[in-house]
Amino acid sequence: MAIAAPVRPASLLRRALAADAAISGAAGALQLAAAGPLSSLLALDAGLLRGSGAFLLLWTGLLVWLLSRQAIGAGQAWAVIGLNLLWAAGSVALWLEGAVAPNALGLAYLLAQAAAVVVFAELQFFGLRRQQRGAV
Repeated sequence: MAIAAPVRPASLLRRALAADAAISGAAGALQLAAAGPLSSLLALDAGLLRGSGAFLLLWTGLLVWLLSRQAIGAGQAWAVIGLNLLWAAGSVALWLEGAVAPNALGLAYLLAQAAAVVVFAELQFFGLRRQQRGAV
């Protein structure tokens, strides 16, 4: 039975950022490459899917750049956390305000991605706290 190595203080933050980058990149590429079919499937505007897909790819680039840094500063981590929370709130607000009228599958897609982004923000928050405490 293998024993897991102790988690370094920055590991949780870096892992949360890496997971955010991987999922955001995949979602962005999917939305950009398949905006038309996704639009029909989810009853979401193809332009909205393309635009958010392009943004997600830029976001992925920012996260990858941040991960390439030797150290991730608290300000940088807080900015990522805040932007993730804004993304999640904005996604839900689009639906609640009637800016989009997705079908059931589209609503599930919208809410699932918003929930995933909140989970990333939460993990990043806990990773930042752990990093600041120097806890193992």
